[in-house]
Amino acid sequence: MSAVFITATGTDIGKTFVTAGLIRQISAAGGAIAAVKPIVSGFDPDAWHTSDPAVLLAALGRPAALGEVEAISPWRFKAPLSPDLASRREDRGIVFQDVVEFCRKSTAANRGVLVIEGVGGVMVPLDDRRTVLDLMSVLRIPVVLVAGSYVGTISHTLTALEIMARRNLEVVAVVVSESRESAASLEDTVATIARFADAIDVIALPRLPPGTSDHPAFARLAGLIG
Repeated sequence: MSAVFITATGTDIGKTFVTAGLIRQISAAGGAIAAVKPIVSGFDPDAWHTSDPAVLLAALGRPAALGEVEAISPWRFKAPLSPDLASRREDRGIVFQDVVEFCRKSTAANRGVLVIEGVGGVMVPLDDRRTVLDLMSVLRIPVVLVAGSYVGTISHTLTALEIMARRNLEVVAVVVSESRESAASLEDTVATIARFADAIDVIALPRLPPGTSDHPAFARLAGLIG
């Protein structure tokens, strides 16, 4: 496939960790890969080197420079809020079609796989009317859903899958990224989601050190995408 969209059931679930691991896995196998994260909330211009876009650049082996961050993440907002609220605080709204065109041009310019990392979760508002779901629906590219293993994630994950199915989106995998604390085991959570996931691959990803990519979960995900 030429592009894949990484979304999640919520924020701080592990999208960037999964995206970076996928990038490293495909790169290590000799594949051509690029990545963008068009919209970023909670972006500190004075600490850009620790931002999500910087993590993706490091995985890509690209220079750690503010200009590079700006290139892959054109819409950056300081407030750690949904993009509609964060952009309003800065008196600059998000033009939905501009985001669509950025993603399409980035896909066309890439000779391998382009990974588009979304912001927040599936239903996070981008402006007064559109959400991440609407962006995915317009782009019409395969989706990877990242979920946690916390109590409540099964309902959140199945709800996200249901709403994406209603838009006829192709979900190639669900990655269950182990949460810091949970009364349920990662294995039980994965098994339950898989039972309801209509033959979608559900991948267990245990907690790993930052920068890790040599784990079977990433190899399995890369195999589904490549």
